[in-house]
Amino acid sequence: MDTTYDVNVWSIRENVGTTAKTYSVRWKVGSRRWKTTFKTAALADSFRSDLLSAARKGEAFDTSTGRPVSMLRASKGMSWYAFACAYVDLKWPRVAATTRRTHAEALTAVTTAMFTSTRGQPDGKLLRAALKRWAFNTARRDDPNCPDDVRSALRWATSHTRPVSALRDPRMLRQVLDGLTVKLDGTPAAPSVTSRRRRILHAALEYAVELELLDKNPMPALKWTPPKTTHGIDRRRVANPIQARMLLHAVGQQRGGRRLVALFGCLYYAALRPGEAISLAKHNLSLPTRGWGELHIERAEPYAGKEWTDSGRNRDQRPLKQRARGEVRVVPCPPALTELLHAHIAEFGVQPDGRLFVGERNGGELPTMTIGRMWRRARQAAFMPEVAASPLARTPYDLRHAAVSTWLNGGVPATTVAEWAGHSVEVLLRIYAKCLDGGDALVRRRVEAALGHVDTHTATDVSPSDEHP
Repeated sequence: MDTTYDVNVWSIRENVGTTAKTYSVRWKVGSRRWKTTFKTAALADSFRSDLLSAARKGEAFDTSTGRPVSMLRASKGMSWYAFACAYVDLKWPRVAATTRRTHAEALTAVTTAMFTSTRGQPDGKLLRAALKRWAFNTARRDDPNCPDDVRSALRWATSHTRPVSALRDPRMLRQVLDGLTVKLDGTPAAPSVTSRRRRILHAALEYAVELELLDKNPMPALKWTPPKTTHGIDRRRVANPIQARMLLHAVGQQRGGRRLVALFGCLYYAALRPGEAISLAKHNLSLPTRGWGELHIERAEPYAGKEWTDSGRNRDQRPLKQRARGEVRVVPCPPALTELLHAHIAEFGVQPDGRLFVGERNGGELPTMTIGRMWRRARQAAFMPEVAASPLARTPYDLRHAAVSTWLNGGVPATTVAEWAGHSVEVLLRIYAKCLDGGDALVRRRVEAALGHVDTHTATDVSPSDEHP
């Protein structure tokens, strides 16, 4: 536990909202500012007095929680709800908006398994929304405009949550972990979702150990088997080059689809992530009139939702994944993509800041719903009904999978593909190898030849030269 004696406690701030007044106690520990809001002035004054008393006695303050060490010792019975809020506040300033949302979702799942009873419990959907979008959202928790039904749900959760120390009991911990494997309606959650929630719970319990709420993290010693998680891509989702071109053509045939063809083309021909493609500006392009060019990818704008970003926009501006802030990834731009980008700029132009892909109505942010809707329409138009019902190219992200797989099966070295795609070689080979549709045909012919099988329906013979295609 890191502590400091550099503490300043400021006066109480009165917050006037639309429904009621609240009172905030503000103080500073080291270089970090803290704030806790109370419903009454008396509660706020009492808390402030405790902080002042500890500071005057020369007591050390914990830099990770902002509280005096004596206050932490007295909080050994801290409820899981209060602890989860503290953990969210600890992580909030240093993580991406999408990670904030993921933390909130995982902590909501844990909290619903930590309730002491169901007596008087609010509607399950309302309670989960209140926890995820308000309690575990640092920016909104003290919002005076919080709806009354949400306030009521959170009051119930505050008074009906077990202490963190309850997780020492293996039965309780197993119950919590089992709760992470199901959705609100009781159906199984995806194994990847369970795995992510489990990692977040493990990290939170490590923090509980730091605060001395637990003697040790109880998860490693528990004999609990998580659902198996697959790391590979479902090969049925990966489009071959002909199917990918059919889909891009179908996008252009949809109403309003022409301005999205180049965006989807960036996913397929350059293996960009959707957030990277949306952030493209003209200065990121190094293109000849025709032929091979380069894309200089310098940032990503993943969708998170405005309630999770510091800017209040739906998309969060982030550095490239697995790279330091300011680092640029250079990706080759094939002739087909060069043609698509030139056609897009000629027809739709660029924004004053150089952006290529924006919304149709006001030139603002390109809605995620628009991208998804256009892709679904294109699949229905390009594929027969039985193919459209299959997993083939189910989401735009599957175009990226197809691009990486095509590069690998085309003989591009794994190190080069990893550099272009923004992956480590280990992740690349674990996830993307061997997922291009039809990649086993040559191997099967070799097996048939080894078994002495002669295919009378084709004139294809397997010769020693096939060993080196």
